Amino acid sequence: MPTERIHATYWLETGDDPERAAEIIAGEQSSGTFVALPNETPELKARAGARVERLERLDTAPVPSLPTPVRATRYTRCVLELSWPIGNLGACLPTLMATVAGNLFELRAVTGLRITDLQLPRAFTDAYPGPAFGVDGTRRLSGVTHGPMIGTIIKPSVGLSVDETAEQVEALVAGGIDFIKDDELQADGPACPFDERARAVMRVVNEAADRSGRKAMVAFNLTGDLDQMRRRHDLVLELGGSCVMVCLNSVGLVGLHELRRHAQLPIHAHRAGWGYLSRSPALGWDYAPWQKIWRLAGADHLHVNGLANKFSEPDDSVIAAARAVLAPISAAAPMIAMPVFSSGQTGLQAHDTFAALGSADLIHTAGGGIFGHPGGVSAGVTAMRAAWDAAMAGVSLAAHSKAVPELGAALGFWK
Repeated sequence: MPTERIHATYWLETGDDPERAAEIIAGEQSSGTFVALPNETPELKARAGARVERLERLDTAPVPSLPTPVRATRYTRCVLELSWPIGNLGACLPTLMATVAGNLFELRAVTGLRITDLQLPRAFTDAYPGPAFGVDGTRRLSGVTHGPMIGTIIKPSVGLSVDETAEQVEALVAGGIDFIKDDELQADGPACPFDERARAVMRVVNEAADRSGRKAMVAFNLTGDLDQMRRRHDLVLELGGSCVMVCLNSVGLVGLHELRRHAQLPIHAHRAGWGYLSRSPALGWDYAPWQKIWRLAGADHLHVNGLANKFSEPDDSVIAAARAVLAPISAAAPMIAMPVFSSGQTGLQAHDTFAALGSADLIHTAGGGIFGHPGGVSAGVTAMRAAWDAAMAGVSLAAHSKAVPELGAALGFWK
């Protein structure tokens, strides 16, 4: 594959002739428009036009997947690969997004379109720093050298006061939790202001670290405008914190990139809103190409959902997402990030997650799976850790529960 071109692969459905539809998309996303113009010379098209690299017909359908004003007798589904010269845009992620995922979704010729792969020239890895910490840096800061990081989310998601939040954190750090994160809905609400929450939580975390010599990692949700995020990051750093969090679809590529340029802490990236980009199989993104863009922009941790989750995503999609996060962007610039499993998780998913992923380089967060333990929060943390110990040792939960009573008690409510 030529290194100077950007390559994007799509699942395409069209009621038009597929070859014509492919050329319409290529023209719309590069040098063309809806009519031929005299300035779009053959020389200009050769220099700046998008190319149809591959068009493979798959099957047909009698009805369109998406609403369309143009009816047809059948709708052809294809694999379409387009490429663009890097000279059209340079190494610019926002313009890349407009190029590979812009107006093409709206074209009349398109009745279904989904981005399934994205290959970028080295200019992008040269221009963007990628994760500053990733797996290795996160392990170093957290002190968790092997196995998954056992984590949780502060719940209720909103409504807790600063003091109530600090009380939850105090119980979690006393129980030996590795990782705690704010909910994506909790940033700087008047009932629990960011600055007050950060100070109260880090006071608890630091006092516990003074006693135990081990500091839990807390991802503070600093989502806001650029100045707010920079200032909130600096406060967390000043207080001795070791992680910050943003909602990617809220702050955008520029927001994440600018935070990455400023940050001295790992960036925990939440994908809130992912469903509107992905849930229709005929529209949007696969996770693998989408997460690559955010990794380049600087995400250290990326949410991938979880097995047997409370949402609509199937398990094979979750594992494919986690593998994508752990896969190098290139041999020269791996930019590995840490996948975050969440959503209705308990220790029951540990064996299947470890077996399918083949790695414990992950954060496994459980809310109710920890807080709901009949023995309390500390027992919930112990049970989650024991479940992963069993998974990595190839021992059943039932057998391991004989040695860890907290795990045995958890099996009664993890359902």
